[in-house]
Amino acid sequence: MNALEKTSNFVAKTFPLWVVLFACCGFFAPQLFVGYKSWIAPLLGIVMFGMGLTLSADDFREVFRRPRDVVIGVVGHYLIMPGIAYVLAIVLRLPPEIAVGVILVGCCPSGTASNVMTFLARGDVALGVSIALVSTLIAPLATPALVSLLAGKWMAINTQSLFLDIVQVVIVPIALGLIVKALFRKGAAASVKALPLVSTLTIVFIIAIIVGLNRSKIASNGLTILTAVILHNLLGFALGYGFARLFGMDLAKRKAVMLETGMQNSGLGAALAAAHFSPLAAVPSALFSVWHNLSGSALATWFARKPN
Repeated sequence: MNALEKTSNFVAKTFPLWVVLFACCGFFAPQLFVGYKSWIAPLLGIVMFGMGLTLSADDFREVFRRPRDVVIGVVGHYLIMPGIAYVLAIVLRLPPEIAVGVILVGCCPSGTASNVMTFLARGDVALGVSIALVSTLIAPLATPALVSLLAGKWMAINTQSLFLDIVQVVIVPIALGLIVKALFRKGAAASVKALPLVSTLTIVFIIAIIVGLNRSKIASNGLTILTAVILHNLLGFALGYGFARLFGMDLAKRKAVMLETGMQNSGLGAALAAAHFSPLAAVPSALFSVWHNLSGSALATWFARKPN
């Protein structure tokens, strides 16, 4: 078990490297991954189930201990990232499928790696966890509504179908994780040690599948999509930090809000895009997965070296 825990921690700490490695594998050896297209949603469900296993009563209590901070973080997240995505789609004159993909990832809840980055940046981890928790739990309502509002000019949006899919791949697995943890406390506690390894491998495999499915489209549209993804992420960090500062938050809280704002659950974006729109619409989510882990790690390292 100690060896497994050490391996799990090592893989989690080197997460960005595995993201890049599997993305390259998906691009240069797509035949290894394209046959697993139907696995995307179940694999994401595994990650969300793991999230449920890690949640505790304290995480829920934290939301009610300081509701103002959590509301600022969640409102900022769902205002800033969808807004930036919509503006970029217009300013960059993105093709309809790419525009919808960028907006979709912008309307997703906070990313699964954002809490780790907040910890590395010496930010307010408890606040980061609370923001990620609330943004994820309200995603079945917030994400379809925002996608319909902002992406409707490019493509017809079935909000009911989006709602049901998010419930199935996010809310149900989290609830099952909570139930399993409540019924089998010792077993759940032991399995949590392997979760970083399982979650990392699952996420990078999803990325490889999406990249493999869209190899030719990434080759022809990659620069346009990557430009939108990088601007989306960096502006999200900057505006998230500024939004927290506007409300007088201290530096540790600003770091948490910034990282929870700029890092998206791009795995969910990829799953929804592949199921409801087109393979090309899933590419922004795949590239976002690669980029935001690199930028988030760099930003967290930079903040960790600066005194609070």
